[in-house]
Amino acid sequence: MDIQKVKSALKSLRIETPSWGYGNSGTRFKVFAQQGVARTLYEKLDDAALVHRLTGTCPTVAIHIPWDRVDDWDKVSKYARERGVAIGAVNPNVFQDDEYKLGSVCHPDKAIRRRAIDHIKECVQIAKEINSTVLSLWFADGTNYPGQDDIRARKARLIESLSEVYAVMPASMRMLIEYKFFEPAFYHTDLPDWGMALLVASKLGAQAQVLVDTGHHAQGVNIEHIVALLIDEGRLGGFHFNNRKYADDDLIVGSVNPYELFLIFHEILNAARDPRCAATADNIAYMLDQSHNVEPKVEAVIQSVLNVQSAYAKACLVDREALAQAQHDQDVLAANRILQDAFETDVRPLLAEVRTELGASANPIADYRASGYMEKVSRERGIAKVGGGYTG
Repeated sequence: MDIQKVKSALKSLRIETPSWGYGNSGTRFKVFAQQGVARTLYEKLDDAALVHRLTGTCPTVAIHIPWDRVDDWDKVSKYARERGVAIGAVNPNVFQDDEYKLGSVCHPDKAIRRRAIDHIKECVQIAKEINSTVLSLWFADGTNYPGQDDIRARKARLIESLSEVYAVMPASMRMLIEYKFFEPAFYHTDLPDWGMALLVASKLGAQAQVLVDTGHHAQGVNIEHIVALLIDEGRLGGFHFNNRKYADDDLIVGSVNPYELFLIFHEILNAARDPRCAATADNIAYMLDQSHNVEPKVEAVIQSVLNVQSAYAKACLVDREALAQAQHDQDVLAANRILQDAFETDVRPLLAEVRTELGASANPIADYRASGYMEKVSRERGIAKVGGGYTG
């Protein structure tokens, strides 16, 4: 194992944090306001900049429109740069307005579809203004009862709507299409799984790819298998990392099933060795998408980043030559043990060393708690009014 290569890979890892992860958020039942939580995009960028300084691996921040809409994008971009970060993926919101009760781009009413399309096109324009290359799409569209709408007609509306958006994207931009097998629609969801997302992306063109949210699958689904297949098809565009126990719980990534996260990275790094898949594997957007309902916001993001760093480091330690030999020899248990050995390695000293070499913190949680930042922003910001924003 060439430890310098492992350290180099860890130093090149990039994890995008979400603006909504720094604000008040919760479940459909309750949003609990917290002292010192970011109230504006500028304050979210302040929090994100601190996370990047401590972890060394979070230089971009995803935004959600209209939650993060500002009047002057040049001003906010400059503000971000001055703090050592930049705005990353742009996420349109077409699921919280009253008009979207029965859907957005799949809605039977052409006027409501037009509203949704125009909003997504507005987000393309915002992305161009801030030099973002990722448009991240998730839709709550679906039906709750059999017969509520024509399923095939909704599919046609979906593809027609996204085709119009795709046509105005610059060549440098990617459209990442996220799927979710249920909720808030309960009878059928218009984008229920990776197959439907892949189908739509294939009809749109090479700039459309699939976004995998690690909480958007039925129980027992083998997410790393999906990851491997999407890379092999050249269509894996990015992740929304979180963790779950039951459904789309949006818990801190790696907090419930760290082995799954490790196996996802194992498949990515394995594919990166294949010349056919390397370009796709090397251009995956790693983004967090979590609802920090009861957790302190900034510390929760830091913990999430550390868990991703840990899983990635362990995947880098897999002895791939030995694994290939064991697979060739059909030695089932030896092959499995090779993965287990890498997963069980204590990578904390290695990560502390890497972060130190990056000019970040060897122990980000301890340094954050000792910094007084939480106490400072609590005094300055107070308790933000709960309203809007991510609600699970």
